[in-house]
Amino acid sequence: MWRVGIIGSGNIGSAVARRLTDIGHHVMMANSRGPETLEDQACSLSIEPATLSAAANASDFVLIAIPQFAIAQLPGGLFASTPPETVILDAGNYYLGDRDGHIADIDGGLPDSLWVSREIGRPVLKMFNTIHANRIVEGGRPLGAPDRICLPIAGDDSAAKAKAIALAEALGFDGLDAGTLGESWRQQPGTPVYCRHLPLGQARAAMAKARQEDVNTARAHAQDRARTLSIATKGMVGKWDPNQRANRSGTA
Repeated sequence: MWRVGIIGSGNIGSAVARRLTDIGHHVMMANSRGPETLEDQACSLSIEPATLSAAANASDFVLIAIPQFAIAQLPGGLFASTPPETVILDAGNYYLGDRDGHIADIDGGLPDSLWVSREIGRPVLKMFNTIHANRIVEGGRPLGAPDRICLPIAGDDSAAKAKAIALAEALGFDGLDAGTLGESWRQQPGTPVYCRHLPLGQARAAMAKARQEDVNTARAHAQDRARTLSIATKGMVGKWDPNQRANRSGTA
């Protein structure tokens, strides 16, 4: 039985939690508002409500499933005592503008999960960022099924990736070693593999075709949408509350 910590109680974190508890693993879930706010998830997902520190110290996996802007709001040193053998997974995507604002290093070309790794001070694998939450819950298929979805997994530790591939397979997906964390831009928003739910062979081909320009174009479109929204809402009563932003995103 794996012991898994999930930081984030939104769609992706909840979907992974549901599948893991369904197949007999122990899941601790934490969010920014405290374990007392996770009673509904405890009932519906069979998770253990936990503090951020407890979730970050899970012995097998820690899944970070919160908006990119919220990474910088995690407590300092949160992962300082995480066991060295624990595999930390980053399921996030950077959405420039309305949700995540601007993160200068990522805007300058740094892959978003590499930024996450530097922020938390621990190596991470990029995983679960290319799949919709409902597919995590409903999309698992037996090994060899033609419609079995592939989950790209990028990172720098081959042993950690092997363990993450085993996690993907346990959930009914094919895990794909997608290269180093520096290459993880190939599975970011705008690329051919992003949220396409492709089988293994097609996913491998799609990642090979990815171009950095795909990511830049997707971000430019996101910025244009955010600018349009800002103009449309200018003059509305009230101010944007970061807590409301976190709640609306459905995570953390």
